[in-house]
Amino acid sequence: MRFMPHTDAEVRRMLEVVGVRSINDLIAQVPESLRQTASIALAPGASEQEVAGEIADLARRNGASPTFASFLGAGYYRHYVPAAVRAITSRAEFATSYTPYQAEASQGTTQAIFEFQTLITQLTGLDVANASMYDGASAAAEAVLMARRLMPKRNVVALSRALWSDYRGTIRTYLAAQDEIEIVEIPFAATGAIDLEALARIANDRLLCAVVGYPNGFGVVEPLAQITSITRSAGALAISVTAEALALGLLKSPGECAADIAVGEGQSFGLPLQFGGPGVGFMAARSAHMRQMPGRLVGQTVDREGRRAFCLTLATREQHIRRERATSNICTNHSLCALAATAYLSLMGRRGLRELAERNVEIAHRAADVLDRIGIARRFSGPFFNEFAVSVRNPEATLALGESKGVFAGVATARDWSELGDGLLISVTEMNAPGDIDRLCAVMAEAR
Repeated sequence: MRFMPHTDAEVRRMLEVVGVRSINDLIAQVPESLRQTASIALAPGASEQEVAGEIADLARRNGASPTFASFLGAGYYRHYVPAAVRAITSRAEFATSYTPYQAEASQGTTQAIFEFQTLITQLTGLDVANASMYDGASAAAEAVLMARRLMPKRNVVALSRALWSDYRGTIRTYLAAQDEIEIVEIPFAATGAIDLEALARIANDRLLCAVVGYPNGFGVVEPLAQITSITRSAGALAISVTAEALALGLLKSPGECAADIAVGEGQSFGLPLQFGGPGVGFMAARSAHMRQMPGRLVGQTVDREGRRAFCLTLATREQHIRRERATSNICTNHSLCALAATAYLSLMGRRGLRELAERNVEIAHRAADVLDRIGIARRFSGPFFNEFAVSVRNPEATLALGESKGVFAGVATARDWSELGDGLLISVTEMNAPGDIDRLCAVMAEAR
């Protein structure tokens, strides 16, 4: 569904040029009988998503391939992308969006990055955010390297086992060349959240940082305030990692929970699911730590005539300063993806984002309750956002059965957590209609 930002005056001018009085005159050659039967009876006040859904239902009557009901998640999430986001990002001036080497001559691009940074600080509750990172996993790894620069005498990284495997793997890869760094994986408890006692046991003067999901890889909302309290009592840094960024519209911000660095993946903000990407990572921190942030920061100033202007305030990568003093070799930022996220968040607003997050919680919990009533229990007892794990007899067979019936029933947890061989991770968003949940339950009941 395309967004057509034409004013009434523009439409009237177009009709004058064409030489007709109304839009209907443009299709006057179509017989009136056909035009009457082709009309779409839309309910007044329907939302854009509802209109798009109804039109899609009409299109499916044409005998196209069946549409799957999808409950896939595990780090990338299916959300509705407003047509205005696609209209903005498809404008020609953004088609080759790239790093502004001469920022003063690229005011549109630098302003877009500045607005992105501002929105990220509002979501995370922290003082400063940098220009977009590659993705959530590399942002998490960069956060650990940043912590190392801030506290070079410490060498133990507490890594939550409940983080997504690609995030854990990326962090390990980044740290592989630093032999003095010791990574300790902290197990998860029966709630699905980090084992606080295990974290407390290693919280000493060697602890560099603790890295936890918020929500984590199981969709469980970690007790971030308790985690940061334990971590900071040892003088270490607390790093929160958020793959489902929509959750930040509802949960207490990482800053409110005393996190020092907040990173994550912004794909949920206006970026449709593709074949593995692209995504848009984000990073926010406290002002005291700003000079050790990787990448670049766009700042606001005024030009010599007193007009609002934007510039690169901090650029710490090796192409800008001496290599030995650089904090990162991030070669560019995902500014087109960041622009999509900025447009999305601006359109949604604080209230709209919260309402959408609440809707995701409601739908996901309703699905979990229905599954529980048919004997499919949740794997963990902790609070969750829009994703949860269940225990099934044979996850792979359940997924195969679902696919044969047009349902992507989730992701088998054994792929990322070998100790969870009976787990199935299910993500439910506003894109899942009640009928989708009924289809999922039917598959689960048959597979059981």
